[in-house]
Amino acid sequence: LTLAVVLPRRNLTYPWAWPRVGPAVRLAAAAVNARRDLLPGFTLGWVFGDSEDRHGLCSEMAAPLVAVDLRLAHQPAAFLGPGCVYSAAPVARFTSHWRLPLLTAGAEAHGFDDKSEEFGLTTRAGPSHRKLGELGVQLHRRFNWTRRALLVYWDERVDDRPYYFAAEGLYVQLPTLRNLTVMDVVFRHGGNFSFIIHEIKAKGR
Repeated sequence: LTLAVVLPRRNLTYPWAWPRVGPAVRLAAAAVNARRDLLPGFTLGWVFGDSEDRHGLCSEMAAPLVAVDLRLAHQPAAFLGPGCVYSAAPVARFTSHWRLPLLTAGAEAHGFDDKSEEFGLTTRAGPSHRKLGELGVQLHRRFNWTRRALLVYWDERVDDRPYYFAAEGLYVQLPTLRNLTVMDVVFRHGGNFSFIIHEIKAKGR
């Protein structure tokens, strides 16, 4: 049996980068193969594909191409990764079409909660932003914050946009509280902070 691993090769800013995850994959494969009762008649192996672009960032183009190459060359039984949202989404759509499971520590975005079709075989081992949204709902109920919520977050529209997707979980879940108005203010590096403060004053009350 072959496990296809699609992760960033070098960039350690990602918690699921290969230098961090690789040792665990090797140990897990060795542990499974040492127990002949787990997969009788099979040996578990793995092949690796790099999901980084030439700048070392997660790539929504490189990851699906690598996944297709691994699928054609090795016929894997399952995929591990990618973790980044924009890389994981197209690969998860492919693996769903191939009827192969995909396990990831990332893919935190709210859209991956939809198990009805394209992400039906995707399993997230890490946290999801939906859970952050549900926590926000519980905090609003606990403290009786019933009128308005203002989400202020940084978004450079590059790489994996972690703050945007974290805010999305709150933005989607908070309206489940009846009559609660949810608004957002986005700021970027070098932005006008006086404008942001004015927006918070105007919209946060």
